[in-house]
Amino acid sequence: MSQLPNAHVDLVVTSPPYNLGIRYGKFSDRQDRQSYLQWSREWASQAQRILKPSGSFFLNIGSAPSNPMLPHEIVIALRDLFVLQNTIHWIKAITIQDREGDAQSHGHFKPISSKRFLNDCHEYIFHFTKTGRVEIDRLALGVPYQDKSNISRWRHTRGSDLRCRGNTWFIPYETIQNRAKERPHPATFPVQLAEWCIKLHGVSYVQTMLDPFLGIGNSAIAAQYCGVKRFIGFEIDKTYLAEAKRRLSL
Repeated sequence: MSQLPNAHVDLVVTSPPYNLGIRYGKFSDRQDRQSYLQWSREWASQAQRILKPSGSFFLNIGSAPSNPMLPHEIVIALRDLFVLQNTIHWIKAITIQDREGDAQSHGHFKPISSKRFLNDCHEYIFHFTKTGRVEIDRLALGVPYQDKSNISRWRHTRGSDLRCRGNTWFIPYETIQNRAKERPHPATFPVQLAEWCIKLHGVSYVQTMLDPFLGIGNSAIAAQYCGVKRFIGFEIDKTYLAEAKRRLSL
């Protein structure tokens, strides 16, 4: 990233290693806390430098039930580089109980065996900008009103049956049968997550997009789906990079 010019990209969507001991191919995911936060600040400083003033930086980060403060500590470490404009909750699994008492479960989660902690069914997507004043396309991810009387009752609807989705995004993983063949990376976000970030920022405003931690290329595939003209990705693991290139060429 240090070789890219200032104010060069419109959008950054990424998910760095979480420092939770995940077994990557070419990266040690175990640092002491201060070293990890300093490293996070170093790469984020480069992202801040090459991001345009009108750009958005979407940072997906999760935690472990025994280590819940990590995402918040990263936000604090970056507070003099960016303004936190929105906090989005990526819901991986949820159980919804209707008014009749019937429960339905949706999504996928990794169960834990604990007498202290709940299963962790969500992660954060922090939306950073340089000013906190970047306009977004709220209705690009819009959903219809459940109560249709709101359409005529509320002036801001302007007669449209579409409202802001809000800051909770239910995006489950696709079911797979063989991780080695179908998802050969220990920590990926769904393509849809990156796609929604692109759409929220505004597809027409994204000429150049960056992912500093490409992995197997889900953000690049999302950029391809959305018609982003130029995508830049970095990956230190040649195996992951080869898989990303293979998937983009399908």
